[in-house]
Amino acid sequence: MSKSHALSRLIWPGLAIVGALTLSAQPVVAGECPAGKIKPNAQQMVDYKPVGVTDVTLGTIDLGKQPAHIEGRELRFRKLTIEPGGIVPWHSHDDRPALIFVQQGEIVEYASNCVDPIVHKAGDIRPEVHGTSHWWKNLGKETVILYVGDVRKDPNDHHM
Repeated sequence: MSKSHALSRLIWPGLAIVGALTLSAQPVVAGECPAGKIKPNAQQMVDYKPVGVTDVTLGTIDLGKQPAHIEGRELRFRKLTIEPGGIVPWHSHDDRPALIFVQQGEIVEYASNCVDPIVHKAGDIRPEVHGTSHWWKNLGKETVILYVGDVRKDPNDHHM
């Protein structure tokens, strides 16, 4: 075997690995607004009512009675089931941070701060924090199941 052939056998795989690492180093996170598409008030409020949504509270904790002593706040854990064509209406997370886990299906989020709709797939987790207002729609043929943990102030606030 010639020296150039042996060197070639070492260089090409190394270049392939460097190329793959370079491409994979791009920050891409599933279920987030694409870079360059974040813009305040990109989506305006829509007045849709809930359609095809079942919202079941699985548990709550009064945070004022816990060592953290966060008076007037409740940690809530829910299961939302959204049928095909279903709509989770416009709501804000300015005073209600949440983590949303997509357990099943695919759903589209229309966020106030993103020009493009955001697609969330099974396995995605989405933080919702101050500055987030949005609505969601199931455009697929499969029922979507979301698990939501949020901290709410008003236990009578039934916004999704």
